[in-house]
Amino acid sequence: VKEGTRQRKVRFVEDGSRVDADCNTYASVVSREALRVAFLLASLNGMEVMTADYEGAYLNAKSRERLYTKLGPEFGEMQGRWAIITRALYGSRSAAASWRSTISKVIADMGFSMCRSDNDVWMRPAVKANGDKVYEYILVYSDDLLVVAIDPGEILAVVDQTFRLKDGSVGTPDKYLGADIGQYQ
Repeated sequence: VKEGTRQRKVRFVEDGSRVDADCNTYASVVSREALRVAFLLASLNGMEVMTADYEGAYLNAKSRERLYTKLGPEFGEMQGRWAIITRALYGSRSAAASWRSTISKVIADMGFSMCRSDNDVWMRPAVKANGDKVYEYILVYSDDLLVVAIDPGEILAVVDQTFRLKDGSVGTPDKYLGADIGQYQ
């Protein structure tokens, strides 16, 4: 049951505690301090804030591990055969790192650079219609994005062309990572 809601989720999970992985298994997430600074910068620079959530994020990344499973009766005449799993599975030791690497490449390809103080804050220079120079930001928290930009919808549309964003997840946040969000004038 997802915290704070009545929503129930079911996932196909690989038991990462039993896997010997020779690959990088670490994946960071954006700090709460960086989130606070991003909201402050959005307010000071008159920029918009939008959030989005990926659909099946880990399944968009290639697995860094050798994973396999024995096929069950739902596979018909293939039952009993072994299948190699090529996509990162939630719960596998390297899934988070695989996803982090995959999304980082997409963000970098849009012209964003990783911030030195927080590897999950990405920024790129931009110019507002009035000529003011600003930075636009993408903050990554696992499969959640927070975008501070002149037109964050445009950035999220580019991301949506690569990875499907969950229906109803794109918009101005009123809550983010458990905190209530609001704009004060």
